[in-house]
Amino acid sequence: MGTNNSRLQGFYQLNPFERLQMVKSFDGLVDEDLKALHGGHGVLTIERADKMIENVVGTYNLPLGIATNFQINGRDYLIPMVVEEPSIVAGASYAARMVRAGGGFEASTSEPLMIGQVQLVHVAAPNSARVDILAHKAEILRLANAQSRSLVTLGGGARDVEVHYFPSSPMGAMMVVHLIVDCRDAMGANAINSMCEAIAPLLEGLTGGKAYLRILSNLSDRRLARARCVVPVSALERDGLSGEEVAEGIMWAYAFAAVDPYRATTHNKGILNGVDPVIVATGNDWRAIEAGAHAYASRSGQYTSLSTWERDEEGNLVGTLEMPMAVGIVGGATKVHPAAQVSLKLLHVKTADELAGICACAGLASNLAAMRALATEGIQQGHMGLHARQIAMAAGAHGPLVDEIARRMVEERNIKPARAEELVAELHP
Repeated sequence: MGTNNSRLQGFYQLNPFERLQMVKSFDGLVDEDLKALHGGHGVLTIERADKMIENVVGTYNLPLGIATNFQINGRDYLIPMVVEEPSIVAGASYAARMVRAGGGFEASTSEPLMIGQVQLVHVAAPNSARVDILAHKAEILRLANAQSRSLVTLGGGARDVEVHYFPSSPMGAMMVVHLIVDCRDAMGANAINSMCEAIAPLLEGLTGGKAYLRILSNLSDRRLARARCVVPVSALERDGLSGEEVAEGIMWAYAFAAVDPYRATTHNKGILNGVDPVIVATGNDWRAIEAGAHAYASRSGQYTSLSTWERDEEGNLVGTLEMPMAVGIVGGATKVHPAAQVSLKLLHVKTADELAGICACAGLASNLAAMRALATEGIQQGHMGLHARQIAMAAGAHGPLVDEIARRMVEERNIKPARAEELVAELHP
């Protein structure tokens, strides 16, 4: 595994079948795996889809791309990304190449701790109730852990109990009990919700209150993933711009996001452009990741950048990213969707922590790519070619005609549906 090299030169110039063969040679996938990655008819069967959600009438395909050049904690990865937006996969791959020049990414995680919440209302003596709850902590944890023997066997399970009190709300006072659960390699939602349901009657008895909501929190601020990278200034040189000029532009782009929530929102969307496609490819819950990320970005009281960028003593750019990352490699769609299973096999991850670290590195790479583009040619330039191809296809172009019409529109700087239709009529009467 350590001899694999994710620096696949010319990968983007190959056709999809040739790319698949190169991916296969990278990490021992078999032909059945390639079929699942390749998509097409029957990968996610309608029968399987019908068991995943309600009222199923069909399936919906999205492009699955491979981000190259990633080196994380000394190991090379090809990263599967499922996304419909142009430039994301290319940008992440390009940024990962720049980061390779500085030794690659470092990734780490905190313990996989999640929070379950039980809401209690009509608690007459909240201070006394809090003391009673904490006095019965061992009993509460025993009851919670009886709901998930498998999690406990794997070394996880409910670890701690906390009590929070809100003296006022639109409905009046409430007490909220937090159950801290070590989820190991699961995302943990089902286990946590079952635990909260189980302990609610006990908490009602201890407090004299009534339990309403019993559910996990998606602000998983105790289950964090961290990524770090160093980018030598020399790796930033581009199109007549010195590395120092590009580095200065990137730092100003970061500074903008650090102080202005309007910019920070788009800046963090750029981070999630890298994270979400890996989350989707591996069958995880990207809505939970998005919700947790934005809440975490607001933890100081002002919404700000999830990443930080600095210059070290040598002038290198140093980027860091810390964000909640509740992902699993067991259960849910991860175990049901064939392409999600192959994505995990390609990544060769053994733990949810490792997957979380990869997602954070993909996010930091996407962040770097976006800021470099903004600091140099502007974001639109990078989108132009792929956007032009989409416009050409929408106008009815097929095969080689798509690239030819896209090339002409980019040259003319006139990437419009009307111009695409004219070119289709002209070149394919």
